[in-house]
Amino acid sequence: MRLVLVDSGGANLGSVQAAFTRLGVAAPISADPIAIAGASHVVLPGVGAAASAMQKLRAHGLLDCIVGLKQPVLGVCVGMQLLFEHLAEGPVAGLGVFPGAVNRLSGGAGLRIPHMGWNQLEIVTPHPLLAGIHSGDYAYFVHSFAAAVSAHTLAITAHGEPFSAVVGRANFFGAQFHPERSSVLGLKLLANFLEL
Repeated sequence: MRLVLVDSGGANLGSVQAAFTRLGVAAPISADPIAIAGASHVVLPGVGAAASAMQKLRAHGLLDCIVGLKQPVLGVCVGMQLLFEHLAEGPVAGLGVFPGAVNRLSGGAGLRIPHMGWNQLEIVTPHPLLAGIHSGDYAYFVHSFAAAVSAHTLAITAHGEPFSAVVGRANFFGAQFHPERSSVLGLKLLANFLEL
Protein backbone atom coordinates (compact mmCIF):
# COMPACT_ATOMS: atom_id res chain seq x y z
CA MET A 1 0.00 0.00 0.00
CA ARG A 2 1.52 3.29 -1.13
CA LEU A 3 -1.17 5.90 -0.59
CA VAL A 4 -0.37 9.50 -1.56
CA LEU A 5 -2.39 12.66 -0.87
CA VAL A 6 -1.99 15.24 -3.64
CA ASP A 7 -0.95 18.64 -2.31
CA SER A 8 -3.61 20.82 -3.92
CA GLY A 9 -3.34 23.44 -1.19
CA GLY A 10 -6.58 22.35 0.48
CA ALA A 11 -7.07 23.13 4.14
CA ASN A 12 -8.31 19.59 4.78
CA LEU A 13 -5.03 17.84 3.96
CA GLY A 14 -4.16 17.33 7.62
CA SER A 15 -7.60 16.01 8.58
CA VAL A 16 -7.69 13.59 5.62
CA GLN A 17 -4.21 12.42 6.57
CA ALA A 18 -5.39 11.90 10.18
CA ALA A 19 -8.39 9.87 8.98
CA PHE A 20 -6.10 7.44 7.15
CA THR A 21 -3.87 7.30 10.21
CA ARG A 22 -6.91 6.10 12.18
CA LEU A 23 -7.18 3.31 9.60
CA GLY A 24 -3.53 2.42 10.20
CA VAL A 25 -2.35 3.69 6.80
CA ALA A 26 0.40 6.24 6.22
CA ALA A 27 -0.74 9.05 3.93
CA PRO A 28 2.18 11.24 2.85
CA ILE A 29 1.38 14.53 1.13
CA SER A 30 3.15 15.19 -2.15
CA ALA A 31 3.18 17.45 -5.19
CA ASP A 32 5.82 15.29 -6.91
CA PRO A 33 4.46 13.72 -10.13
CA ILE A 34 6.80 10.74 -9.78
CA ALA A 35 5.62 9.97 -6.23
CA ILE A 36 1.98 10.38 -7.23
CA ALA A 37 2.31 8.22 -10.35
CA GLY A 38 4.06 5.53 -8.31
CA ALA A 39 1.39 5.31 -5.61
CA SER A 40 -1.04 2.42 -5.32
CA HIS A 41 -3.90 4.81 -4.36
CA VAL A 42 -4.17 8.58 -4.81
CA VAL A 43 -6.42 11.00 -2.93
CA LEU A 44 -7.06 14.53 -4.19
CA PRO A 45 -8.38 16.51 -1.19
CA GLY A 46 -9.61 20.06 -1.44
CA VAL A 47 -11.19 22.87 0.54
CA GLY A 48 -11.45 26.43 -0.67
CA ALA A 49 -11.51 27.86 -4.18
CA ALA A 50 -11.43 25.52 -7.16
CA ALA A 51 -9.54 28.04 -9.29
CA SER A 52 -6.74 28.28 -6.71
CA ALA A 53 -6.50 24.49 -6.47
CA MET A 54 -6.29 24.15 -10.27
CA GLN A 55 -3.60 26.86 -10.34
CA LYS A 56 -1.55 24.98 -7.74
CA LEU A 57 -1.87 21.68 -9.63
CA ARG A 58 -0.83 23.43 -12.83
CA ALA A 59 2.15 25.08 -11.14
CA HIS A 60 3.40 21.66 -9.97
CA GLY A 61 2.91 20.12 -13.43
CA LEU A 62 0.27 17.72 -12.13
CA LEU A 63 -2.60 18.13 -14.60
CA ASP A 64 -1.50 15.46 -17.08
CA CYS A 65 -0.14 13.31 -14.24
CA ILE A 66 -3.51 13.11 -12.47
CA VAL A 67 -5.57 12.59 -15.63
CA GLY A 68 -3.25 9.78 -16.70
CA LEU A 69 -3.39 7.81 -13.44
CA LYS A 70 -4.49 4.16 -13.73
CA GLN A 71 -4.66 3.34 -10.01
CA PRO A 72 -7.70 4.20 -7.83
CA VAL A 73 -8.09 7.97 -7.39
CA LEU A 74 -10.48 9.64 -4.92
CA GLY A 75 -11.35 13.32 -5.06
CA VAL A 76 -12.74 14.80 -1.83
CA CYS A 77 -15.02 17.89 -1.79
CA VAL A 78 -13.29 20.46 -4.04
CA GLY A 79 -10.98 17.60 -5.07
CA MET A 80 -14.02 15.83 -6.52
CA GLN A 81 -15.13 19.00 -8.30
CA LEU A 82 -11.71 19.39 -9.93
CA LEU A 83 -12.27 16.09 -11.73
CA PHE A 84 -15.09 17.59 -13.85
CA GLU A 85 -14.78 19.42 -17.18
CA HIS A 86 -16.09 22.83 -16.18
CA LEU A 87 -16.08 24.63 -12.82
CA ALA A 88 -18.48 27.55 -12.46
CA GLU A 89 -16.37 28.83 -9.58
CA GLY A 90 -13.88 31.03 -11.36
CA PRO A 91 -15.02 30.03 -13.93
CA VAL A 92 -12.20 27.65 -14.76
CA ALA A 93 -11.63 24.42 -16.68
CA GLY A 94 -11.32 21.30 -14.57
CA LEU A 95 -9.36 18.11 -15.20
CA GLY A 96 -12.09 16.68 -17.44
CA VAL A 97 -12.10 13.14 -16.04
CA PHE A 98 -15.88 13.39 -15.58
CA PRO A 99 -18.02 15.09 -18.23
CA GLY A 100 -20.17 18.04 -17.27
CA ALA A 101 -20.01 21.06 -15.03
CA VAL A 102 -19.90 21.85 -11.33
CA ASN A 103 -22.31 24.73 -10.68
CA ARG A 104 -23.27 26.87 -7.73
CA LEU A 105 -26.06 25.45 -5.58
CA SER A 106 -29.26 27.41 -6.14
CA GLY A 107 -30.49 27.10 -2.56
CA GLY A 108 -34.09 28.12 -2.03
CA ALA A 109 -36.46 29.29 0.65
CA GLY A 110 -34.89 28.75 4.05
CA LEU A 111 -31.75 27.13 2.59
CA ARG A 112 -28.37 28.69 3.22
CA ILE A 113 -25.42 28.61 0.86
CA PRO A 114 -22.86 27.30 1.61
CA HIS A 115 -24.53 24.03 2.40
CA MET A 116 -23.11 22.95 5.76
CA GLY A 117 -24.21 19.97 7.82
CA TRP A 118 -25.29 16.36 7.83
CA ASN A 119 -27.34 15.03 4.93
CA GLN A 120 -28.65 11.58 4.10
CA LEU A 121 -27.21 9.71 1.14
CA GLU A 122 -29.31 7.82 -1.39
CA ILE A 123 -27.40 5.04 -3.14
CA VAL A 124 -28.37 4.99 -6.82
CA THR A 125 -25.66 2.69 -8.22
CA PRO A 126 -24.19 -0.01 -5.95
CA HIS A 127 -20.40 -0.09 -6.02
CA PRO A 128 -17.63 -1.63 -3.86
CA LEU A 129 -16.67 1.91 -2.80
CA LEU A 130 -20.03 2.08 -1.01
CA ALA A 131 -19.97 -1.41 0.54
CA GLY A 132 -21.56 -1.27 3.98
CA ILE A 133 -22.96 2.22 3.34
CA HIS A 134 -26.73 2.41 2.93
CA SER A 135 -29.38 4.82 1.73
CA GLY A 136 -30.40 6.91 4.71
CA ASP A 137 -26.90 7.04 6.20
CA TYR A 138 -25.61 10.53 6.99
CA ALA A 139 -22.49 12.28 5.68
CA TYR A 140 -21.09 15.74 6.47
CA PHE A 141 -21.08 18.39 3.73
CA VAL A 142 -19.52 21.87 3.47
CA HIS A 143 -19.77 23.35 -0.04
CA SER A 144 -21.37 25.95 -2.30
CA PHE A 145 -20.91 24.16 -5.64
CA ALA A 146 -22.00 20.69 -6.77
CA ALA A 147 -22.18 18.37 -9.77
CA ALA A 148 -25.55 17.45 -11.22
CA VAL A 149 -26.82 13.88 -11.08
CA SER A 150 -25.49 11.95 -14.09
CA ALA A 151 -24.74 8.48 -15.41
CA HIS A 152 -21.60 8.51 -13.23
CA THR A 153 -23.46 9.23 -9.97
CA LEU A 154 -23.18 6.50 -7.36
CA ALA A 155 -25.01 8.33 -4.55
CA ILE A 156 -27.04 11.51 -4.31
CA THR A 157 -28.21 13.91 -1.66
CA ALA A 158 -30.17 17.14 -1.87
CA HIS A 159 -29.98 20.71 -0.65
CA GLY A 160 -32.90 22.32 -2.41
CA GLU A 161 -32.01 20.23 -5.45
CA PRO A 162 -30.51 16.75 -5.85
CA PHE A 163 -26.80 16.58 -6.66
CA SER A 164 -24.04 13.99 -6.89
CA ALA A 165 -22.70 13.04 -3.47
CA VAL A 166 -20.46 10.23 -4.81
CA VAL A 167 -19.34 9.66 -8.39
CA GLY A 168 -17.34 6.98 -10.14
CA ARG A 169 -15.89 6.45 -13.60
CA ALA A 170 -13.31 3.73 -14.30
CA ASN A 171 -10.58 4.19 -11.64
CA PHE A 172 -11.69 7.72 -10.65
CA PHE A 173 -14.07 8.44 -7.78
CA GLY A 174 -15.28 11.50 -5.94
CA ALA A 175 -17.07 12.30 -2.67
CA GLN A 176 -18.66 15.72 -2.37
CA PHE A 177 -18.95 15.24 1.38
CA HIS A 178 -16.00 15.09 3.76
CA PRO A 179 -15.21 11.45 4.67
CA GLU A 180 -12.67 12.68 7.22
CA ARG A 181 -15.49 14.48 9.08
CA SER A 182 -18.25 11.93 8.51
CA SER A 183 -17.59 9.62 11.46
CA VAL A 184 -18.04 5.87 10.89
CA LEU A 185 -19.49 6.30 7.40
CA GLY A 186 -16.52 8.36 6.27
CA LEU A 187 -13.95 5.90 7.58
CA LYS A 188 -15.88 3.07 5.90
CA LEU A 189 -15.72 4.84 2.55
CA LEU A 190 -11.98 5.48 2.91
CA ALA A 191 -11.38 1.85 3.93
CA ASN A 192 -13.41 0.68 0.93
CA PHE A 193 -11.34 2.93 -1.32
CA LEU A 194 -8.14 1.30 -0.09
CA GLU A 195 -9.60 -2.11 -1.04
CA LEU A 196 -10.19 -1.07 -4.66
